[in-house]
Amino acid sequence: MNITFFRKSNRGFTLLELLVALVLLVILSGALYGTYFSVMRGSEAARERTEPLRDVRVALDLLRRELAAAYFDSNNKRLYFVVEDRDIFGKPASILDFTAFTVPKSGSVPSSDVMAVRYKPVEREEQKIILSRQTRDIYLDSKPLPYPLTEQIEGFLVECYDGNQWVKSWDTELNAGLPKAVRITLFLQGSDKSVGFSAIVVPRLVGT
Repeated sequence: MNITFFRKSNRGFTLLELLVALVLLVILSGALYGTYFSVMRGSEAARERTEPLRDVRVALDLLRRELAAAYFDSNNKRLYFVVEDRDIFGKPASILDFTAFTVPKSGSVPSSDVMAVRYKPVEREEQKIILSRQTRDIYLDSKPLPYPLTEQIEGFLVECYDGNQWVKSWDTELNAGLPKAVRITLFLQGSDKSVGFSAIVVPRLVGT
């Protein structure tokens, strides 16, 4: 019986083969990392574009709810609705102060169902504007700090409809009542000019 032995080849990779494999690995890694960082940069750029839009949507939704619950009664001096026409760096920067019904807060500190709300554009460095919001119970002496509601905006405009025209100022001490409707416009920087996002709200509660 003939037995044939097969000898395994112990031949390894040559230096040239290793260098070629290393070069191919570097090329593939560079392509993969380049694609990864391009996707990350695109994602970051998209987030930077959509974040201001999200802030505007949240702010307008909040303003709609609160303005719809705005309340004024000439017999109660604590209740009011005031819009001041201002500008910052030539951009609209209305100040909105009003009282509105809200759900009382639960907790150890008693609270009423009426709050005072203040929206005010605030100047930042490098001619930047943010919209701040502050609320407090009208029957408590607390003074909560305002907090930023949006990132950088180009302007905040509040207009009131008196039944005949839209005006940029309002004071219940002078107008003796709430406006028929309120139009809020938030401006953002577009590609070549400011873009406005508006909402019109009709106060549902009519005081005396």
